[in-house]
Amino acid sequence: MEMNKYINQNILNLPPSGIRKFFDLVSQSSGIISLGVGEPDFVTPWDIRETAWYSLTRGFTMYSPNRGLLELRELIAEYEQKSIGVSYDPASEVLVTVGASEAVDLAFRALLEPGDEVLIPDPSYVAYAPGATMAYGVPVAVPTFDTDEYRLKVDQLAAKITPRSKLLVLSYPNNPTGGIMGKEDLQALVKLIIENDLIVLSDEIYAELTYEGQHVSIASLPGMRDRTVVINGFSKAFAMTGWRIGYACGHSDIIAAMNKIHQYAIMCAPMMAQKAAIEALKNGHHEMKAMVEDYNNRRLLIVKGLREIGLSCFEPRGAFYCFPSIQRTGLTSEEFCMRLVHEAKVAAVPGTAFGASGEGFIRCCYAASVENIEEALERIQQFITHL
Repeated sequence: MEMNKYINQNILNLPPSGIRKFFDLVSQSSGIISLGVGEPDFVTPWDIRETAWYSLTRGFTMYSPNRGLLELRELIAEYEQKSIGVSYDPASEVLVTVGASEAVDLAFRALLEPGDEVLIPDPSYVAYAPGATMAYGVPVAVPTFDTDEYRLKVDQLAAKITPRSKLLVLSYPNNPTGGIMGKEDLQALVKLIIENDLIVLSDEIYAELTYEGQHVSIASLPGMRDRTVVINGFSKAFAMTGWRIGYACGHSDIIAAMNKIHQYAIMCAPMMAQKAAIEALKNGHHEMKAMVEDYNNRRLLIVKGLREIGLSCFEPRGAFYCFPSIQRTGLTSEEFCMRLVHEAKVAAVPGTAFGASGEGFIRCCYAASVENIEEALERIQQFITHL
């Protein structure tokens, strides 16, 4: 029986995640050092885990309100006010979601009509273009370059805007490049955004992992608060990937539309994870800052090592990825990564998993132990020498 004829063609034609492909290779083989999956190698801090355990012993195993526990939403609003300088009403402008990924999906589905174009910096996180497609939008890649430190430039964005353009995705600090957008970089975009009546989805999941200066949100700039949906979560900064807890902040009408989808599809984020997130926002910042300092040391280590091997590499300013060029090897990104994992037992992700502009580059995640990073660098050097 031919089953594909029953499957939504929009879904059938989506490519599988380029990240998960290499994650599966690692899980199926032994002895591989993974620089592939973007997951902290830290365990969630004990106080956060203990809070979740305590909530279970007290019987907090029920549904929460659709939008999330009010205490958590109040803490999120307080956190955003302190970190990006934007005030949100916890009752109507904050939505707790099952990871930041659900928040991105809800924003796409709440905002897009069929055929609306979504402007996405390229390279960027693998889920944006498929997410737009699944919401019947049309993803439009806007190239960024290492020579610009992967900042989104006004002229590149302007060249891609059409009458169908509706949503701009900003993902800074950026996955996979580690690029950031400073205040001046963002201010340069504001006039163009307003003139073309665009809504911005600002994915700030790596905001705390900014190593030079302070993270700036475009929502904090004049005229941008109500036309920006800020996405964030607990996975990266608090080492809570498996807890699946994220959130969205924005204009009450947009949040209400997102919540309408959320309440039918998901109901609410897990109660225990919300309790853990409350503890993270109350008392988890000290350990979070210690983790960020450790990431910074690993950042400097891996960039120095890659350059000594002979791979040119933009020094990432945020997140926990670097994006070295492998063009000198003569291999495509896919070929390089496949041979690297089979011949050197090191897993990285082809740059093309993040868009066409990623060809000639690979993504290496330095959320790994110093020992694993040093061993991976040795193996990469031997691999390139053999090439």
